[in-house]
Amino acid sequence: MRILIEPWGTTMNSNLVRAFAVMLAFVASSAFTAASAQSLRCKGDLAQIGNSKGTILQKCGEPVLKDSFCQPVQETVAGAPIISGNNTNVTNITVNSCVQVEEWTYNPGYGQFMTMLLFEGGSLKSIRYGERVMK
Repeated sequence: MRILIEPWGTTMNSNLVRAFAVMLAFVASSAFTAASAQSLRCKGDLAQIGNSKGTILQKCGEPVLKDSFCQPVQETVAGAPIISGNNTNVTNITVNSCVQVEEWTYNPGYGQFMTMLLFEGGSLKSIRYGERVMK
């Protein structure tokens, strides 16, 4: 990127440079916040979305709490065509099932936020934060 010095002075140029620097700092901090929002720092390493349960155990150790539950899932499946005279109808069927989910809770220490890791199919799907640890 080239910044041109205008013939009417450097005041406008320095204002543009300052505005550009502020915008660049904002973009950089936004990118860092987005990256850190989907990770958990453990022993100098990062647990990230997509990691396996084994990788998380290796990086972070055992959680303070493990919970396992069946998360409801609703799917619509096209049924077999029903032929009645000259008409053919397809009936959609709604199937209620569930996906086995595990939630691991980590206590990162005083002043930090309790961190919950949600696993589906053996890999980390999401990270969310709870209350601040005060004890």
